[in-house]
Amino acid sequence: MKNTSHNITVLDNNNHSVFALHYHLVLIVKYRRRVFDDSVSEYARDVFERIAPSYSISLLEWNHDTDHVHILFKAHPNSDLSRFINAYKSASSRLIKKEFPEVRQKLWKEYFWSQSYCLLTTGGAPLEVIKKYIETQGER
Repeated sequence: MKNTSHNITVLDNNNHSVFALHYHLVLIVKYRRRVFDDSVSEYARDVFERIAPSYSISLLEWNHDTDHVHILFKAHPNSDLSRFINAYKSASSRLIKKEFPEVRQKLWKEYFWSQSYCLLTTGGAPLEVIKKYIETQGER
């Protein structure tokens, strides 16, 4: 089967493996408070970019609505995603409230982010294609 897609996946590597691990993360402001504008979003993005390298994570795309952010990033197999997300939420919450005191007035108590988040894997072939490929291994 010829691949006519023009999307080429670039593989990362380390000493022992090659990989392409992309994730879509959605973080929601507690109680969906409308606190994001361009300046708050840019500041939150900057915090993300400062913390990410410590977890072998690289930002690919960032966008916001008034009450949540969408983040596309890539990671290494050894990246501890839940630890990174918690570290990011903690640091960004503290720093945003310090840098933008007006945001604090829109929040309930000291909470900035909702406790929950959405993390999705992205890219690659559809699951059915991969499943069929694995099923047919060893057949002639």
